[in-house]
Amino acid sequence: MEIMSPQNTRVKEWAGLQEKKHRDKAGKYIIEGIHLVQEALLAEADVECLAYDLDKGMPAELKPLLQTVQGMEVIGVSAAVIAKCSSTGTPQPVFAIVRKEQQGLEAILGKPDRWVMVLDGVQDPGNVGTIIRSADAAGADGVILGKGCADLYNPKTIRSTMGSMFHLPVVEGVLSDILPQARERGVLVVSTSLTGVESCYTHDFHGSQWLLIGSEGQGISLQTAALVDKSIIIPMAGRAESLNAAMAATILLFEGMRQRGIHR
Repeated sequence: MEIMSPQNTRVKEWAGLQEKKHRDKAGKYIIEGIHLVQEALLAEADVECLAYDLDKGMPAELKPLLQTVQGMEVIGVSAAVIAKCSSTGTPQPVFAIVRKEQQGLEAILGKPDRWVMVLDGVQDPGNVGTIIRSADAAGADGVILGKGCADLYNPKTIRSTMGSMFHLPVVEGVLSDILPQARERGVLVVSTSLTGVESCYTHDFHGSQWLLIGSEGQGISLQTAALVDKSIIIPMAGRAESLNAAMAATILLFEGMRQRGIHR
């Protein structure tokens, strides 16, 4: 199948997925570029259709994967269609429409020695995506996005995950509901604070722990802070007032990985 006109009805629907209201209504999102599409196919995400630039042809990296995917539509499109559906100034030669798959909280709560990153009000899509990528790299069991966080399916968030969103559970929910459930199952909820007494390098990261990171401007909310079991500090030798959310989360994740002996 081929679609050449950017005014095509389906193309307009695809382009609309750049906006949250359309993603929420359709229950779908768009991913762009060879790497992200490849990661989605390898992870057996629910890909509805794959569109590629007819002039450039199907990317070689994707050809072997097409034989293994059932029920996915493959559509050749014009450069004008690619441009209309792209969120960047330099459009990628391929994109895919993916159906949202709701990750159940039990996928995270049900694991022993749960090692989870929790975000409270982290609004920057780049930070949210980078934290998901760091959690994946550090061997975490999942990421939870509380209210006020950037949308997981925002194109900037997706790009920043570099495909890690397909490698581990990412759950969006209300922390005031989720954290009590975790604590009932023996999870220690740990947050960072400039007033924390213990260093992240002396804190014991073993066992079931959820690491909580708030926004750079506001930190964690008062409601969420009431559910924290322990606050720790990331010591700094220089004069910087603080670290951004993604940097702070990455430091905690990799110190935890070191202590927990997670090695490839």
